[in-house]
Amino acid sequence: MRLLLVGCLALPLISSGCRAEPASSLQWPVPAPPAVGAGQPRLWVALAARLGAGSSPMPLQLRSATGLLTLRDGAGQRWQAPQFSLGWQRVALSQPLQIRRLVAGPYASFETAERRADQWRQLGVPVTLAQPADWEVWAPPGSPVPSGWTVRSLEQRHTTAVAPVLQLPGRSPQRLVAPLALEAPGGLRWQGGVYAGPFRLQGDAHGSWSLLEQVPLERYLEGVLPHEIGSGSPPQALAAQAVLARTWSLRNQHRYAADGYHLCVTTQCQVYSDPRAAGVAVREAIGRTRGLVLSWQDQPIHAVYHASNGGLAAGLEEAWNAGSQPYLRPALDRVDGPAERAPLPRVSELAQLLGRSEGFVGADHPLFRWSRWLDRQQIAQALGRQGLQVGQVQRLAVLERGPSGRVTALAIEGSTGRTVLRIDAIRRTLRSLPSTLFVLTPQGPGRWLVQGGGFGHGVGLSQAGAIDLGRRGWSFSRILERYYPGTRLQPLAPSPPLPPPQLPGLGGDP
Repeated sequence: MRLLLVGCLALPLISSGCRAEPASSLQWPVPAPPAVGAGQPRLWVALAARLGAGSSPMPLQLRSATGLLTLRDGAGQRWQAPQFSLGWQRVALSQPLQIRRLVAGPYASFETAERRADQWRQLGVPVTLAQPADWEVWAPPGSPVPSGWTVRSLEQRHTTAVAPVLQLPGRSPQRLVAPLALEAPGGLRWQGGVYAGPFRLQGDAHGSWSLLEQVPLERYLEGVLPHEIGSGSPPQALAAQAVLARTWSLRNQHRYAADGYHLCVTTQCQVYSDPRAAGVAVREAIGRTRGLVLSWQDQPIHAVYHASNGGLAAGLEEAWNAGSQPYLRPALDRVDGPAERAPLPRVSELAQLLGRSEGFVGADHPLFRWSRWLDRQQIAQALGRQGLQVGQVQRLAVLERGPSGRVTALAIEGSTGRTVLRIDAIRRTLRSLPSTLFVLTPQGPGRWLVQGGGFGHGVGLSQAGAIDLGRRGWSFSRILERYYPGTRLQPLAPSPPLPPPQLPGLGGDP
């Protein structure tokens, strides 16, 4: 395995020999990640991001699972050891870097930010999606702005940049010259797991660094499925999840393009961890569906999924500020027959529906039906975390619901103001709510009972439903057709199987 440090585009340093970058930029310059091809698709996944950021950044510890690491830098220097510690040092830029941009946001999700980005692009503006905290859309200064939008200007002038340095016992930190390679024949031990790589360490859009694994797509799925649906799920549910995770990865390979990689390892993407945790059933499901994606008009679909829909599948537009898709529509998820597109319950019937679970697919999920209490103090604290203030909370009111009955606009009124949470900002703010499929009942001054169903956004495949249907003998293709009607399974270009990485087992440290 090799860990490659890319520094020229991210760090225009006098000492590195890199060509000087333009004096003005939308962001810290970063090389774009390669497209994920069909022949031998590989994803660049950030095992760690924002390395070297802050006033006292923590060193990066790189440790071999077995044997020695071999570290080489661009000056031809070479070190060998079981582990290395890389610190961070401020170094002078060859010329100041002026960052100037217009910023729209923040947005609660990538999906909503992407919708906004598409609207801005319609004006001919080249925009960038980025995630400094919540998601934002960046555009060059002076760009035309869509009518009704509020954007802000950002200007920064940088004269130094963060560079990695090798910290050796008893010696002064030694700045490393790009490119930096790390050979780890026994695997790289990271966050309790072992990863096969190869790896890269490179700059990001914010002036910090990312540790990336360049992982083959099928191996990436081995690190995803156990965390997204569980290794003990029925084989056909696992196979359906494998198709969706593969499709989602290809559809979302641009998610972190601003930072020079494809995907992260958290719930902002798909949860990814040590692929060695995949058992026989997971590997069989991936092998059975190898190279298959779910498509619409010969393109990978928006393959969103969630834990439980509470018996009511949501439309895409109910979860995010995004355009509707014909294969992601509201539906009743009943046991007797395919998911019905109509009729959906009226608002007056919703409380009654949420009071029962018989006859629905996936009803044994622990959050298929749930209740939560909210009080004015909880709500005020939740608003404060988002920078919102309304004084003493006095009233909650559902202003709008989507076709499936999910709340799409929730008003919170207080002694000094009012705010309206919309779509994905509702759960982003009121994090104790498992879903937006709920009814709200006042229980005296400053106290409300919330009764709801499902866990997650409710769009696309319900993992609880897939598990239920798998137990009932449904094939993975039939499960996918139920939750994404009108789509079809389509193979990528065939590629030879990848040999399993020769890494140590899941036991303790050697």
